[in-house]
Amino acid sequence: MLFCQLAQAKSLREISDGLAVTCGKLSHLGLRTTPAKSTLSYVNAHRPWELYQDVFFHLRDFCRSESPVKKKKFRFKNKLLSLDSTTVDLCLSLFPWADFRQTKGAIKLHLLLDHDGYLPDFAVITDGKTADVTAAHNFTLTSGSIVAVDRGYYDFELFAQWNNSGVFFVTRLKSNATYEVVKDCPLPQYSNILSDQLIRFTGYQSRQKFPGLLRRVVVWDEDNQREIELLTNHLRFGATTIGRIYRTAWEIELFFKVLKQHLKIKTFVGTSPNALKTQIWTALIAVLLLKYLQFRSKCNLPLCRLVALLRLNLFSYRNLWDWLDDPFETPPELLTHNWNWRFRQHMISLSNDIVSKRG
Repeated sequence: MLFCQLAQAKSLREISDGLAVTCGKLSHLGLRTTPAKSTLSYVNAHRPWELYQDVFFHLRDFCRSESPVKKKKFRFKNKLLSLDSTTVDLCLSLFPWADFRQTKGAIKLHLLLDHDGYLPDFAVITDGKTADVTAAHNFTLTSGSIVAVDRGYYDFELFAQWNNSGVFFVTRLKSNATYEVVKDCPLPQYSNILSDQLIRFTGYQSRQKFPGLLRRVVVWDEDNQREIELLTNHLRFGATTIGRIYRTAWEIELFFKVLKQHLKIKTFVGTSPNALKTQIWTALIAVLLLKYLQFRSKCNLPLCRLVALLRLNLFSYRNLWDWLDDPFETPPELLTHNWNWRFRQHMISLSNDIVSKRG
């Protein structure tokens, strides 16, 4: 399945054939023979997807420990997270169990992104009808962490749960929200902050679920020429910092873009729920492996370029760490081999000329 992800194989037959033409290079993986298409199909249908989920979490912990210490964008030491979901469209005739709309099937991948190394921290796979707020209750956030979410997670019960757990959130304020201003805070000079207020919601349901104070920060978006109203329960950070925290939530959209464009989660090699979840979890495992290689590389290649180059060198006998530092350099042993080959060809040609002249 990792070969499926990295080589962009489109079917079980392509996986089996692609591994079969590696000229015996699977021996270092402990594979004497290439798995047949029927074997892959049976495993995808019967081997529980929870196995790959466990592998993902073990690998995630390893990548956390190997993540390089980089200069942070913010001064605070709180862990910064982004929570969002992406919808994967499915053909309803092939995936009848993934009913989403009348003529369309879909599943949702809900993901928590850790901004320390931009590693996927936790994931939940649900059907396409599951609301983001419903899936958010499956994520356990550590006290003191800051999570940036969009308006799909606008729910006062969820906000109260996070607030009681010591978790800070930053999200968009809905345009129809009713609230009263408790205090106007001073604005920073020479910034894009238009308003900074402490507010309390006046609606009956919202006040019952979250009776405490919240903070409303209005930011001017210069790129789109519009105002953005933010809502947060963090009352101490500067308003500029709150605006920058919400802006970094875009990183999870970039993560989804890499996942969909460079790995296999848009088309599937199996149609059962187990096969689909297996393929998604192996895609997340592949992302962690790629992030680890990116950590070790001195070439500073973006993730999309790294996976493209790796696809072209999957079964090349190269020192991996040397290749990561300079993927475009020819190894010395290959240069020596090419020189010896050219020398032998030259000697053969010279010998043939001598023989022809004597003849």
